[in-house]
Amino acid sequence: MANDDKTSRVSDLLRQAADTHHRVYAIRDGDDPDWASWYADWLLNLSRLPDLLGSKPVRSELTYLLVMLDKQYLRDTQGESWEDYYAARILQHFSRQS
Repeated sequence: MANDDKTSRVSDLLRQAADTHHRVYAIRDGDDPDWASWYADWLLNLSRLPDLLGSKPVRSELTYLLVMLDKQYLRDTQGESWEDYYAARILQHFSRQS
């Protein structure tokens, strides 16, 4: 699978996670201070992310990565979708470990 295709698929999974998270936390207007833990669990256990990565990462590592990417994204980007930004970096991070 081409790298651009993988990035697009991971980006789609992140969008699905966001939509699901919004529905789950609708009663609190989406407020979830521990959002990264929820996303990591959903991505690892209820999506195809492990298949796309070629292995199932440890949840705490993905949680840490999501928090770090959120901080970097808010600090460094202008206009790029967060899903695409995170997807490329998630793939890059976990490809170094294979």
